[in-house]
Amino acid sequence: MADASKMTALVTGASRGIGLAIARELAGVGYNLALVARSEEDLKRVSDEIASEFAVRVKPVVADLSSVDSYSYIVSETVSAFGGLDLLVNCAGLAQLGSFAEVSPAQWDAIFAVNAKAPFFICREALPYLEQSAKPIIINIASVVGFKGYINQSVYSSSKHALTGFTKVLAKEVQPFGIRVHLISPGGVATDMVRKMRPDIKAEELLQPEEVAEIVRFLVTRKGTGTIDQFYLRRYTSLAFD
Repeated sequence: MADASKMTALVTGASRGIGLAIARELAGVGYNLALVARSEEDLKRVSDEIASEFAVRVKPVVADLSSVDSYSYIVSETVSAFGGLDLLVNCAGLAQLGSFAEVSPAQWDAIFAVNAKAPFFICREALPYLEQSAKPIIINIASVVGFKGYINQSVYSSSKHALTGFTKVLAKEVQPFGIRVHLISPGGVATDMVRKMRPDIKAEELLQPEEVAEIVRFLVTRKGTGTIDQFYLRRYTSLAFD
């Protein structure tokens, strides 16, 4: 791969869970990082920890992805800090647990804003800078619910279906620019969100955030130009490429 110490990754949802694990994994291979989250306190803490442990440059970017003003702000802050952008990881997400009949328009809008709308428009804002990169990559973190339906997860599932569909089209549209696009769709991962959504899943059956991050590391360090569009990752099964 190109020299990662001269490359920049932008990761949303980076203050905890899968996003934090991905940020740490990328720092481990030398990427400078722009980390996005809503909590300024949490973001500063993890940014300082990663910068100290891995000796990379880290730019915390406090932003609320439900705001349309955040899209250009996030990318411009990244480019201002590092001079460019090579890797975009859309990881931030919101979930909902409840009957379809109980969902309000406000709930639907809030979840779609973060899970589907924000990745769409952040990709659009990032495109001019990714086109200038020697090794441009976009990785969208979806979910198994983007392919399957689970009771009481109607809005969350719908939003991840939207992200999945968008990623498939995006991969084709940016292929002429040499931008690799990947979709990772994990099953249950040991995060606060999953524990609230699926308390019925035993802890030992959950994936760890670091296992998802290891897939990201593979994608950004492997040689070759072929594209693997979709990754499914579940406990006790082998990784399948479709």
